[in-house]
Amino acid sequence: MSGSGKPLLGLWLYRNGEDWNFKEDCPISETTRKPKDDDKANSEKLERISIIFTLRNQVGGLVRALQAFQDLGINVLHIESRQSLNDGSQSDFLVDIECDQKKVEQLGVLLKREVVTMVIGSYADEGFVPPTPLSTTASFDFDEMPWFPKKIGDLDMAQNVLMYGSALDADHPGFKDPIYRQRREQFAKIASNYKYGQPIPKVQYTIEETKTWGVVFRELHKLYLKYACQEYLENWPQLVKYCGYREDNIPQLQDINVFLKRKTGFQLRPVAGYLTPRDFLSGLAFRVFHCTQYIRHSSDPFTHQNLSQELGLASLGACDEDVDKLATLYFFTVEFGLCKQNGELKVYGAGLLSSVAELKHAISTPDKVKRFDPEITCIQECIITAYQNAYWYTDSFEEAKEKMRYLCNP
Repeated sequence: MSGSGKPLLGLWLYRNGEDWNFKEDCPISETTRKPKDDDKANSEKLERISIIFTLRNQVGGLVRALQAFQDLGINVLHIESRQSLNDGSQSDFLVDIECDQKKVEQLGVLLKREVVTMVIGSYADEGFVPPTPLSTTASFDFDEMPWFPKKIGDLDMAQNVLMYGSALDADHPGFKDPIYRQRREQFAKIASNYKYGQPIPKVQYTIEETKTWGVVFRELHKLYLKYACQEYLENWPQLVKYCGYREDNIPQLQDINVFLKRKTGFQLRPVAGYLTPRDFLSGLAFRVFHCTQYIRHSSDPFTHQNLSQELGLASLGACDEDVDKLATLYFFTVEFGLCKQNGELKVYGAGLLSSVAELKHAISTPDKVKRFDPEITCIQECIITAYQNAYWYTDSFEEAKEKMRYLCNP
């Protein structure tokens, strides 16, 4: 689940609408914000906001509520939950965000469609005291729930690499190359030392690494023009202009990170290798995409090795079985997905778009291309060291989004 290549991420943003009824006996006292005279002048000023809302305890409920944050591009800094003290069938959620007042007003309107009760308060308000974290209360219990990061900084503790870190398998092209192995150890050290909030260290790539990048770059660019989906092609010029994507230059992760955060709200984090599904999806929940910095071995550059925040949020605290299903669906859509555009199969999967050999293989084996069905696809095997047994397509990119949306929000 590592982002071995450096393709452009796609954000899948949407929301559902339902009638909202305010509950008068809300277990959390309602606090309203008094408008100030200079609000308009400071409408673009970012504020630290806390939101507490009560949610029915049902599958996909939190995902539907947090779609409102996605729609407005609001950065979630911290999230906690507990069972409601007044109604055991419901859950209270505390969410810390950072945004301007205009978005807070829009957020309130969207959240009313999804939650039972809600309180919004700013730390800057004279009468508002930051709420006590739910995790400090006696009723908050994680004993029966797998650990998951509750704020973006906790991702520092979710960096469990399954494979392709500093240790290489015996069949890896660089296994017998001591120089390449040493180089991989250097990249692994950068990733292991990185902490949230730090700039991503820039790498001085070698002449051989740049040459290998150029070989792959030339071949992939030819394939993009014929097989890449329209969304990818439309964004490609911006990668060239702002991130330095060129045949003779390997783009720096920090440069891509700055561009991506400004454009989409997502950010990058260096990783040593292939993360566990749970840790990778946890990153997506906070709009963090893990990406490696190393380059493939020059002896075999064509050997092959983004979904949305919603899949990441759905994974937080989920059981291992559900996490595996979510990771598999991510794998066969955002990494290896295809869709039809103008009656032709086009590729949007980042894994396919970063592998010359597998992209050619997928397009040239139509018997392996099957119609995407989340309930069937989620139990398929994800193959890391060879080509996939099947690839999955939809009639449109939007259809893939809708099917994934339905799965996460039954």
